Amino acid sequence: MNEIEEKSKAAQEFLKGLWKENPIFVSVLGMCPALAVTNTAINSLAMGLATTFVLLCSSILVSLLKSIIPKQVRITAYIIIIATFVTVVDFGLAAFTPAIHKELGAFIALIVVNCLILGRQEAFASKNSVGLSILDALGMSVGFTFAMLCIGMPREILGSGSLFNIPLFGDSFEPWVVMILPPGGFFMLGFLLLGFNWYAQRKKVLKVKST
Repeated sequence: MNEIEEKSKAAQEFLKGLWKENPIFVSVLGMCPALAVTNTAINSLAMGLATTFVLLCSSILVSLLKSIIPKQVRITAYIIIIATFVTVVDFGLAAFTPAIHKELGAFIALIVVNCLILGRQEAFASKNSVGLSILDALGMSVGFTFAMLCIGMPREILGSGSLFNIPLFGDSFEPWVVMILPPGGFFMLGFLLLGFNWYAQRKKVLKVKST
């Protein structure tokens, strides 16, 4: 594989998580945090960054240890690795941002069983080099964080009249309280999935017509 092909493959591994294989909008993974903690943009960003740290660190370690970990216990080993980095995130948030840690609550610990993270270890990191595993983890993480913000930002704007806790409207604004409640997460996710799938289908139709 020449240098140009290597760069092209590296770019594809990073970009696929942003759109083509977006964890939430395409693969529909990580639905628990996407619905539960996206009532504000700050919570959405914090969960996205926490997931990024765990996915990136665990992918690096799994890729480094792939030849050492026995196949019979690989899933158990992956979970232990993921749980270690989740614990680091949990303690770090509790120490430096206790307010956000309190808001996210038990959903930080649930990162351990996030299908996105475990799936990338089994499907990619355990079969590829460290470099490609880093790009895959970053692409998937950025895609996940982007999707979380796409859900969280409109919910906070409509439900609280603010964005990142900065007021956007005057006292006359009447918040849509339903948007910061659990049903609001389902509504926003449903609309975004509808739009995402409509665009994907339209793109396929245009591609067929052009050929």
